[in-house]
Amino acid sequence: MRIVIAEDSVLLRAGLTRILIDAGEDVVATVGDADELLPVVARHQPDLALVDVRMPPTHTDDGLRAALAIRDRWPDVAILVLSQYVEETYAVELLARDTSGVGYLLKDRIADVSEFLGAVRRVGEGGTALDPEVVAQLLARSRRQDPLERLSPREAEVLALMAEGRTNPAIARQLVVSDKAVEKHVGNIFMKLDLPPATDDHRRVLAVLRWLEA
Repeated sequence: MRIVIAEDSVLLRAGLTRILIDAGEDVVATVGDADELLPVVARHQPDLALVDVRMPPTHTDDGLRAALAIRDRWPDVAILVLSQYVEETYAVELLARDTSGVGYLLKDRIADVSEFLGAVRRVGEGGTALDPEVVAQLLARSRRQDPLERLSPREAEVLALMAEGRTNPAIARQLVVSDKAVEKHVGNIFMKLDLPPATDDHRRVLAVLRWLEA
């Protein structure tokens, strides 16, 4: 996978580059300023852009704005955003458009290299990877605005894991239940959220978007 890294910390940028190269990925360019990111993406047309939310020149949301611009101009480029803290507004803005090929991870998650690489590959393949802490806060935000009272506590757990990009077997392992039980919960979620019949992958995305937009 061809990857561009946008991270203003020299040490973290070097560390991310080494982790990805050692894992067999191709880091085609790195930048330390959000203004440099779009020209680099235009030149290299990577499979994935790994982007810090807060970057120069203003150290506010420059990285996120660049990531959103990439999604608009090059929708085939996957985006994995890194953030020091959970920033709900930024996460919702990134995820409310389309959850395919999108991820949002806290930087602490990089310490677990296997988990981090799994997220990189999942997003690069068109899936979703959300940090569990991001999911928890977005669910809390959603419940404050719309309780989604039709979902049971277990169904809410399943939906949170779906939002992290986990498959049904992975959810079953996490919750220590059978695959069939997870399938039943997912079916109930689709029904309770009034999602129309479609491919399961499409409805999974719609389910996540439903509580993000609530």
